[in-house]
Amino acid sequence: MPQTITDHARRRDTLRAALASHDPALDALLVTDLDNVRYLAGFTGSNGALLVAADPAADAIATDGRYLTQVAEQSGDLRAIIERDVAKALLAEADGTVGFEATALSYADHARLAPEARLVPTTRLVEKLREVKDDGEIELLRRACAISDQALGALVEEGAIRPGATEAQVARRLENLMYEFGAEAVAFETIVAAGANSAIPHHRPTDAVLAAGDFVKIDFGARFRGYHADETRTFVLGEPAAWQREIYDVVRAAQTAGREALVPGADVRAIDGAARAVIEAAGYGEQFLHGLGHGVGVQIHEAPTLGKLGSGTLSDGAVVTVEPGVYLPGRGGVRIEDTLVVRADGPELLTRTTKDLIAL
Repeated sequence: MPQTITDHARRRDTLRAALASHDPALDALLVTDLDNVRYLAGFTGSNGALLVAADPAADAIATDGRYLTQVAEQSGDLRAIIERDVAKALLAEADGTVGFEATALSYADHARLAPEARLVPTTRLVEKLREVKDDGEIELLRRACAISDQALGALVEEGAIRPGATEAQVARRLENLMYEFGAEAVAFETIVAAGANSAIPHHRPTDAVLAAGDFVKIDFGARFRGYHADETRTFVLGEPAAWQREIYDVVRAAQTAGREALVPGADVRAIDGAARAVIEAAGYGEQFLHGLGHGVGVQIHEAPTLGKLGSGTLSDGAVVTVEPGVYLPGRGGVRIEDTLVVRADGPELLTRTTKDLIAL
């Protein structure tokens, strides 16, 4: 389901209400984060900015001449300004107090633009809106996850995860399969980590050769129409050893506890704690090295953060990962990760590959 002009206009109207309640109240927001521009206007060019004003008639988008046709196609309901210096061009159109995205506008650009308008820093106004996905966004995420599942299934079926293959070969083959099944891009650099490397949470694939007895941890995802999937599965090559079954079962139980804690209104730290408690009770607390999960959408990592350092509560309609892990240096590690939609009647699982321990 493609995003529509109506979807983008509705999001801008929701943002407009946030401008009125901001302290101080804002007459407009200058949006320079390109992911936020896409979310609010549909525009996907590499140079663009958006002005969302208290008066909808004053909304405008700016880009340069390379994107003259593209901006008309993607953001045809907005007045387009064709200038290279997009932020300056929009500020020339603005009246009153204008917010800017403090995490997206550089210090140098702020100094350059400050004489153009009464600028006020804002933090996460658009990102807060992005936490709750609408039906169209969820359908795109559902499709990205389905592509990911299809690709991993094909990878297993064709026997690509096998002794003698290298991590890099497995990663590239999985990425090619995602493209074959309809991905527009990979969501991030695929992680394939075998043997002792599986104990490194974000190991980058190398020419290390897979061997019998290895854990093989694969963290990957497809991007579809701007929306990302995130999934991790851990396999074993040959008959699992007792220690491998043990930590796999612990991680799987923790992942189940984390998924079951995904209810609207839950504190994000408590969700992390529900999974972490399972791992700690098994004696592996110090080997769980990261937070439980994060939001997924137009960025692979976005709000909310499920972890000790997170804040706030979970919203109905948020899309998050649940990805506990146990990592034993020099031996191997396990992570199991799903992407899920938070629902009042229980989370909707988007990544559907089995979580049984598969021996290849």
